[in-house]
Amino acid sequence: MKDTRRSGCPINLTLEILGDRWSLIVLRDMMFGNRRHFRELLTGSEEGIASNILADRLRRLLAEGLITRADDPSHRQKAIYSLTEMGIALVPVFAMMGAWGRRFLPVTEDLSIRAELLEDGGPAMWEAFMEELRAIHLGGPPPARSVFGELRAAYEAVVARRAATGA
Repeated sequence: MKDTRRSGCPINLTLEILGDRWSLIVLRDMMFGNRRHFRELLTGSEEGIASNILADRLRRLLAEGLITRADDPSHRQKAIYSLTEMGIALVPVFAMMGAWGRRFLPVTEDLSIRAELLEDGGPAMWEAFMEELRAIHLGGPPPARSVFGELRAAYEAVVARRAATGA
């Protein structure tokens, strides 16, 4: 997106793309929540992103090549956002960020269960998840294993248990 960067340091370059408050949240919601429409991204997040900020982050992520935008064949006024290979390749980064957050920060069980499973599953699970994301977002062949389904089921089980116990 930018013609000039502060430096050629890989950490700096990554932070220039992902280092704001919302970009990783948008990518997280696309990756783990399968939110692919503007309205889903706007209303489905716990963090409550404003519509103008979401529109800006989607434009930036598009320009940087982490997502694509296509017309939704089911509705003329909607667009479908998809992760690119560049965006999908962030799965290990999200897994490590989740592991770090679980270790050092006051997380909630329901919102950290997926991070726990990804940490426990390690690189083999991350690769299986990336394969599934390629199928969902890039039209690749469907994998035998649904990591997305496993993560969703674990989250739903925690939510149901907490609702049943009133915790």
